[in-house]
Amino acid sequence: MEPSGAAAVIIGNEVLNAQVPDENGAHLMRRVRERGIALRSLVVVPDEVDAIVDAVVRARTRARWVITSGGIGPTHDDVTVRGVALALGRRVVQLPEMLLLLQAHAPGPATPEALRLAEAPEGTRLIPQEGSWYPILACDEVFLLPGVPPLFQRQLETVLGMLPGEPLFVRALYLAQGEAEIAAALDRVALQTPGVGIGSYPQYRPEMDHRVRVTVEGRERGAVDAAVARLEAELPPGAVLRIE
Repeated sequence: MEPSGAAAVIIGNEVLNAQVPDENGAHLMRRVRERGIALRSLVVVPDEVDAIVDAVVRARTRARWVITSGGIGPTHDDVTVRGVALALGRRVVQLPEMLLLLQAHAPGPATPEALRLAEAPEGTRLIPQEGSWYPILACDEVFLLPGVPPLFQRQLETVLGMLPGEPLFVRALYLAQGEAEIAAALDRVALQTPGVGIGSYPQYRPEMDHRVRVTVEGRERGAVDAAVARLEAELPPGAVLRIE
């Protein structure tokens, strides 16, 4: 079976060292879900070529599309292009189109460091990004995005706009009983509705009005509604406080 959905590779020592909070991973998880695209995995790796190669290779076995964040600038620790190229079995080359964009953006002689911005895996196509001179790099359904959150978020919207998604229908049940009391009912309904995802999330804060929130999600509204009805019937009497 061909991989489906998307996978993400967040690249940066600063994220792993807790010097910078990972805004991009959280934003990507939310937006991919809202677009109706399954997220198969998300990993954070350092600015090391071997780590990037391993992460991208693994991601491509799990998902059709891979989105990377970070490591595509002109400094010594920007090694994402090289890592992705190795993962795809391609050479790193200077793209003539990128050289033209770079010259238009910064006229005059370019430093060797600046010329790194024109490098990409061989066969990369450039996807124009509205409001920015720097395009999205796409190669073999791997999309290389910058790590700066505002830039990442803008480019991510462009990428997601190109990928097919399906609407996801979600409902939630708020319960007065703990997971031990409701586990058997959840097990039964989960077995009866294989096309629907059921999640259980206990709540321990005393100010909350429920003990467990159960989510029911799927691609078909009718299947989600049917699973909710089954849960209402299977759960212990008085367990359901409200349904949203």
